[in-house]
Amino acid sequence: MTDQKQFYAGVDWASESHHVFLTDGDGRKIGERVFRHGGEGLAELAAWLTATSGATEAGQIQVAIEVPHGPVVETLIERGCQVHAINPKQMDRFRDRFTLAGAKDDSRDAEVMASALRTDRRCFRLLAAADPVVIELREWSRMAEDLGAERNRLTNRMREQLWRYFPALLELENDLGAEWLLDLWEAGPTPAKAARIRAATIAKLLKRNRIRRVDATHVLAVLRTPPVKVAAGTTEAASAHIATLIARIRLVNRQLKQAHQRLDTLTARLVPTEETEPGQRKQHDVEILASLPGVGRIVLATLLAEAFDALQRRDHAALRSLTGVAPVTKRSGKSCIVIRRQACHDRLANAMYHWARVAIQHDSRSRLKYAALRSRGHSHGRALRSVADRLLNVACAMLKTGTTFNPSLAEQKLSC
Repeated sequence: MTDQKQFYAGVDWASESHHVFLTDGDGRKIGERVFRHGGEGLAELAAWLTATSGATEAGQIQVAIEVPHGPVVETLIERGCQVHAINPKQMDRFRDRFTLAGAKDDSRDAEVMASALRTDRRCFRLLAAADPVVIELREWSRMAEDLGAERNRLTNRMREQLWRYFPALLELENDLGAEWLLDLWEAGPTPAKAARIRAATIAKLLKRNRIRRVDATHVLAVLRTPPVKVAAGTTEAASAHIATLIARIRLVNRQLKQAHQRLDTLTARLVPTEETEPGQRKQHDVEILASLPGVGRIVLATLLAEAFDALQRRDHAALRSLTGVAPVTKRSGKSCIVIRRQACHDRLANAMYHWARVAIQHDSRSRLKYAALRSRGHSHGRALRSVADRLLNVACAMLKTGTTFNPSLAEQKLSC
């Protein structure tokens, strides 16, 4: 037990101001104050905590907050305070200690967090300064996801306009954001103009974009199919709409390519050089995770960015909860209901879905498990979550032993 006195502060953060409630180790109120958000306000907050508590070291001040990241958290950690995060749903349960009527205000919430941290610290998660590379990787992975969603929205709008007057172009490519298809549309934006394109022009376009799955003859035959009859002005209106969409799609394509290159660079930076001191757990994490079947650029970046702390701890239970593969059991008397976990990290849950989806295509063990679950009547999503649960268990075991995935070993165990 430490000889130093401990002080407990609750911070109810907001976009414009932050309400802070400070108590001593016995729960007695020391002070309460509101600070404006900004560089000056946050610096004043940290200085006020130290001055008001009388702590000789910033590490004596335990701070509770509902968000695990952001400028408030980073400022307090940088000043040396011990910052703890709590889930807002747990915070809501602690609030019932102070009021049963459901009353809620900033002052009460700050007091509740300070009191709960003093009495139930095990319910909180101690935060630490994140690796700068992980912070950047997290931002770029989220940017790549947003850009992918924006690309889908734009191509769906383009598909709708082509369906109005030029449906033949939809037969050539499922991905309407492909550069060669955009070049082809610009060469012939209407059925009449597209029918006059020469085969040599199309051949050069395909060669420039390295497209080999279709040839110029096939493309020209599709473009020269009889067009649909539309009202006067429809072709011009839809073409003008697509012209604006293509400019935005090309921009998103360039940004998405840059984001993917940046993800590869940052992921590689998480692998230390040979001169790194032995024993650092970060040394093998990227290589081990990348060796697993179904793990690609996006899944790997998402796991490292969003679940870095749990991966460093090799905490299988935390990873199962974060990714949503662990089911929720509700048992009471003779009743027992098992349902899907909804309280999870959405980006990690999506990454696990795609990890399992690709794994059943390339890994025989995953494919057999999926088939067995489907034969028992489980849905596609339920079967994939079970496959992902197994893959996550394998990943944690390999991270603990520091070994990469060996497909031949898995095949040998399967044949036994």
